[in-house]
Amino acid sequence: MSISGIQGLPFEVTVVGCYNLEDKEWISRQDPYVCLEYGNAKYRTKTCTDGGKNPTFQEKFIFTLIEGLREMNVMVWNSNTLVADDLIGSGRIQLHKALSQGFDDCTWPIQSKSGRHSGEVRLILHYSNASYATQPQKFKTKLAPSVPAYAPSAPFTQVSPYGHPPAAPPAPYPTPMPYAAPSHHNSYSTSTATYPPSPYAGYPPQAPATGYPPQAPPACYPPQTYPPPPQASTYYPPAPTGIYPPPPY
Repeated sequence: MSISGIQGLPFEVTVVGCYNLEDKEWISRQDPYVCLEYGNAKYRTKTCTDGGKNPTFQEKFIFTLIEGLREMNVMVWNSNTLVADDLIGSGRIQLHKALSQGFDDCTWPIQSKSGRHSGEVRLILHYSNASYATQPQKFKTKLAPSVPAYAPSAPFTQVSPYGHPPAAPPAPYPTPMPYAAPSHHNSYSTSTATYPPSPYAGYPPQAPATGYPPQAPPACYPPQTYPPPPQASTYYPPAPTGIYPPPPY
């Protein structure tokens, strides 16, 4: 796949570390560091003192891409104090995957001057201007899926979960009539019905109609006159008529 238009764009390289390096020290542990070369740009990491065969760096560098240049050189050295530094190994880093996909995390082998395998170096390559059109399908799946074209659907038919048509909606509640103030005249209709006769209407009990007025007692009973005639007292004699004051007894 051809990649063009990268001239002058930034390209990030992170040196993570090295693994299984050839040991250049006989007595103490070696002190490795890594150098990167791309065109005329050269960078190196800090020396990992006593890093031995598996040093760790975690350093990031930014290069400026050159049109047509798709590889980078890497070299791993052992730092010495009294003599020149020792080359542990070197290798070539291919940038095609990082330029097309935008990211590449890989371990690259290095070789000694004699061509023997002398270890690996792990690099993380990042290119933020990679085109999504040149990325493989696994990167395209991160994009939102396209929305299908709109097609008119069939009329919606509601299915009742009870197996029979739904009941009709209830009739609207009737609007209440406006309240009218009660009239003070003829507000109550006069009832012509009479109340039932009181159970106490015959109290005191009336004499039968046939016996009214009361009949006279039987003839054997002496009738009395009112007021009764005066009778002579057995205790006091009647006074003489026409004499006042009465004479002494």
